[in-house]
Amino acid sequence: MPAILQRRVSPTAPWARRLGAFSVVLFLTSALSHRFRLLETVPFLWLLGLCFLLAVAGLLVSALAFSQMWKRGVGGLSEAAVGALLSLLLLVPYGVSAYHYFTKPPLADISTDPTRPPPLQFAMSARLPPMNPVTSAAQETISLQRRAYEGLSGRLYEQPRENVVENVLRLMRDRGWQIVSPARRAETEDGENIVLNAVAYSYLLGFPSDVSVRIEDRGESTYVDMRSASRYGRHDLGENATRIERFMRDLDARMQAPADP
Repeated sequence: MPAILQRRVSPTAPWARRLGAFSVVLFLTSALSHRFRLLETVPFLWLLGLCFLLAVAGLLVSALAFSQMWKRGVGGLSEAAVGALLSLLLLVPYGVSAYHYFTKPPLADISTDPTRPPPLQFAMSARLPPMNPVTSAAQETISLQRRAYEGLSGRLYEQPRENVVENVLRLMRDRGWQIVSPARRAETEDGENIVLNAVAYSYLLGFPSDVSVRIEDRGESTYVDMRSASRYGRHDLGENATRIERFMRDLDARMQAPADP
């Protein structure tokens, strides 16, 4: 009976594939669960850390499998390659986050008026440890924001305040933000303002941020300021500034558009 020769396979190659596949499945499952508010943020952060460690382990095991193939001539190239590819794909969002971490300022509370930011009335009562507390910005933080986001500013519209409030509410609803308080009137030194509070969520992973929009009546015109503050973490990776910039840009377009007949 003729002998059948079977090539030996690297014992680590299957584990590379398993680690890569498991880390991807765990990441997608936990991310979707958090995005649709089925998973709390703190457990999700722990799972993100676990996914990162699994992906790194998968990459290291893949490298070990490739080394065994080179030195011993064993098989398992396809499994090791799949494991390495899955691990690398999973590490991409971590790499992007690391880039923003080192290139954006370490801020988690951004406002178009950092010296007199719109109040976060709902967040002051809704935030519990380990969420970020709502505090007044220090002068150093204000200077850091102004240097990093020079173009971030409020808007002045030559329209009645009621029209501006209506368009702000429409934009909030269009974005799927959770409006947590009706239009509240706040007395200030400059007169009476309307403040709108909402909870916004990051587009991909659904991290929550508290948003406040202050709408001031200035006689013949209306002035709008906005604030966005992350509930978790000391570094928002630039997300809050981006949220404000996009909201204000869309509000400009709404206010310049002709009124519906």
